[in-house]
Amino acid sequence: MARAGRSRAAAAKISTSSEPPLWRRDDAPIRIGVSTCLLGQPVRWDGGHKRDAFLADQLAPFVEWVPVCPELEIGLGVPRETIRLERHDGALRLVASRSGADHTQRMQHFAQRRVRELERLDLCGYVLKKSSPSCGLERVPVRNEKGVPEKNGRGVFAQVLLDAAPSLPVEEEGRLNDPRLRENWIERVFAFRRLRSLFAGRFDLGELVRFHTAHKLQILAHAPKDYAALGRVVATAKALPRAELRERYATGFMQALRPIATPRRQVNVLHHVLGHFRRLLDDAARHELVALIDDYARGLVPLIVPITLIRHHVRRLGVAYLAGQVYLEPHPKELMLRNRV
Repeated sequence: MARAGRSRAAAAKISTSSEPPLWRRDDAPIRIGVSTCLLGQPVRWDGGHKRDAFLADQLAPFVEWVPVCPELEIGLGVPRETIRLERHDGALRLVASRSGADHTQRMQHFAQRRVRELERLDLCGYVLKKSSPSCGLERVPVRNEKGVPEKNGRGVFAQVLLDAAPSLPVEEEGRLNDPRLRENWIERVFAFRRLRSLFAGRFDLGELVRFHTAHKLQILAHAPKDYAALGRVVATAKALPRAELRERYATGFMQALRPIATPRRQVNVLHHVLGHFRRLLDDAARHELVALIDDYARGLVPLIVPITLIRHHVRRLGVAYLAGQVYLEPHPKELMLRNRV
């Protein structure tokens, strides 16, 4: 009970301080790498593009895009001969479809250099072009030794990117058409920005505790066991070298947010929230909230409906602990992501 009391007191400081910590502010830039064609630029092999309306219209006001077209940037030009992935003697090669020119080494060298440049920009996420032999994230066609395409590959540039930045929230635009995958990726992007801001410069251990406390409900909605594991990292923070602490917590934090927050886990968190109103809501208000949570569990209303009522009661009643929880607003409401999950 004493530990819970300390956590709630810390959360109260978060919500009432006139000078919020850096990771609580929304003025830090959110830079996201993106395959150039997804923004509508005519850089594809045929001089066309694959403009994505969600990225170019809805998300653009909230982020700074960092466009990358690996094929154009290694000098293949527009228009150009198409390229594909092939497997030769067990090795994956990037080959021109007509001439047979091998661009593998050229692309790998470019990718390693370009990814180092991107690391200096402090990216918070990346969106790749699906099925691309350079940028595809998964199930990219690969011609086997017999010339038969198999959807088991990953783009050459994408592989270098993931190897260099395993915790970076990376998705491809095709998967972002799924509302749950979209909400999950955006949630991780904004979480990654907060995490970067926390560890900018020399961080304070007390601030790490407050950060961990503020993300409790958010993590519980994704991976309850990971919250406990992260708690053990925080508990041993004083005994760990700062670099190791930063690495262990950052890796565990981003890993915890990777699983989809299923409706069942969301309902568990909503009932956890309900417990904080036990002595604050009258019977009618409590029954109304319980009914909305049940409606969400049955798929009758989206998550935003019970969340909106919870946020109303938090403001009205001044529940400091819940006011400090990122879970109630993990990303801009203007994106309306929770209206669809």
